[in-house]
Amino acid sequence: MHICKFFCIFARFFERIGMKKLIYEDSTIAFVTIAAQTCLLMEQCAEHERNVWREQMLRLLPVLYLRTRLLEPAETMMEDEPRRFVTEEDYNFVLAGIRNLMGSDDAYLDIFVDQGVYTDEIRTAYISEGLADIYQELKDLAAAFQTGDEPVMNDALVLCREAFDTHWGIKLISVMKALHAINDDAYNS
Repeated sequence: MHICKFFCIFARFFERIGMKKLIYEDSTIAFVTIAAQTCLLMEQCAEHERNVWREQMLRLLPVLYLRTRLLEPAETMMEDEPRRFVTEEDYNFVLAGIRNLMGSDDAYLDIFVDQGVYTDEIRTAYISEGLADIYQELKDLAAAFQTGDEPVMNDALVLCREAFDTHWGIKLISVMKALHAINDDAYNS
């Protein structure tokens, strides 16, 4: 009986070491840093001129994509899914701010992807909506890291990486393409 208890405690100790290693790795810190910078730029979009904001986004988004891809695979530590911090008001604030900033350039044509399978259906997509969806994932992660609760931080990181694989990674690429295609006279002159 005592040996079983010892091994359970021993296993939890090594599990925690693995978790701490993941959330304190350089690649994780770099990812969380770029995620926080991206969220801040989205939240403060009204304070920028469109072409300056667009250029900053075009510099941050590829780094965000790369930093996400460099994250080590991990497993959740808690039974329940991590708490979500972004409210509907937060989401709508970012959505409206980007929509107002982008104006008529907010909409772009995109190929519809259904469960990872490309179709020939072309649809109208919106830079503001794609970035607000990305914001929601990144801000939830950043808020989880602000708690300092290591299991929460670990599971938020795992959840964010899984969400990248399933939906926000492809949105990031589409939004980058749309932002890149915008012809800003101030930038091109």
